[in-house]
Amino acid sequence: MTIIAEIGTAHSGDLSKAFELIDASKEAGADCVKFQWVYADEILHPDTGFVDLPNGRTRLYDNFKALECNQEFYAQCMEYARKKNILFACSPFGLKSLKELAELKPDAIKIASPEVNHYPMLKDCSRFYAKIPLILSSGVSKLGDIEKAMELIDASENKRAEDMKMPALTLLHCLTFYPAPEDEYNVRCVKTLGQVLGIPTGISDHSMDPVLVPVLSVAMGGAMIEKHITLSRKDSGLDDPVALEPEMFKLMVHSVHQAEAVLRHSGENEIYRQLAYEYPMEKINSILGTGIKKLAPAESANYGRTNRSLHYMRSMKKGEKIGNGDVSVLRTEKILTPGISPEFKELITGAVLTKDVENGAGVKLEDFIEKKRKNCGTKSRPQLKF
Repeated sequence: MTIIAEIGTAHSGDLSKAFELIDASKEAGADCVKFQWVYADEILHPDTGFVDLPNGRTRLYDNFKALECNQEFYAQCMEYARKKNILFACSPFGLKSLKELAELKPDAIKIASPEVNHYPMLKDCSRFYAKIPLILSSGVSKLGDIEKAMELIDASENKRAEDMKMPALTLLHCLTFYPAPEDEYNVRCVKTLGQVLGIPTGISDHSMDPVLVPVLSVAMGGAMIEKHITLSRKDSGLDDPVALEPEMFKLMVHSVHQAEAVLRHSGENEIYRQLAYEYPMEKINSILGTGIKKLAPAESANYGRTNRSLHYMRSMKKGEKIGNGDVSVLRTEKILTPGISPEFKELITGAVLTKDVENGAGVKLEDFIEKKRKNCGTKSRPQLKF
């Protein structure tokens, strides 16, 4: 079992705090630390809305902008992690951060749940797949989304390099909501997704309890667990309020290793029996769920908003042609309208607008289709204007 301490952006751009978080992760028993390589322009539009944080109401774009660090920052974090004998992984959020991350040759590249449909980035990931393991998280995604992502990555164990410290591709079941309700986690998906897709699976856990979801993922044969770590839940980072402080993270690691030993010697039913001393069996069963991969109630309203779609990067007039930089693959998030799937980005490049569009609006195919007066003749299929 590989245990990942998700540091994310809890360092707030402070290198000494990043080192302190690496130390805390190592001391808590994590096998790997994971960072997030943030460039705000790769994630969301400046007008996406606001978020309430411990230090007040903040424009979400500005919050991400303040977390931007250069390549040297991550290089030093990776060097320090390896000095401490702990693996280093990182999540890119676009083509620029992916390229710069791959140049560092991390121990793994993690594709976060909202990027499962960032098709241009996934295609680029396939170029690094032979040498750098990939971890794919699957929150706010349907089974078809996961299968399409794997096709773009061209997942094949035959590409695995001998010196990889993790499997070539690992899929993490996830519930993208903060904090995630344990009762909706459907942990049996860890087993069923592994059986359906034929790759190692695990869980990315955003619930508050340090034991329940991680231990039940062990019972389901999980190969990897990822959970946020913070020095204090009172810190001002985006994920700090739902992260585990070091002592709680240490408890999770201990519980996971205990569960692994029980699974080896006595099987999954013994794990349930021992958990039942502390938790009602009804709760355990509700967390295990059905094992059918579907959107959890808590995240279903965000499908299409948290993950990626196409958005205009400037206001444009009818008759203008879409050029490079006019449209980006972004999360919709708070107040904007979702656009069409990123798979259509190449299709609409060069297309002519048949209506005025606003900066930040989600791209629609009807923005490029001319309305024609009805004739009594044969019907024709609408086509994009070029």
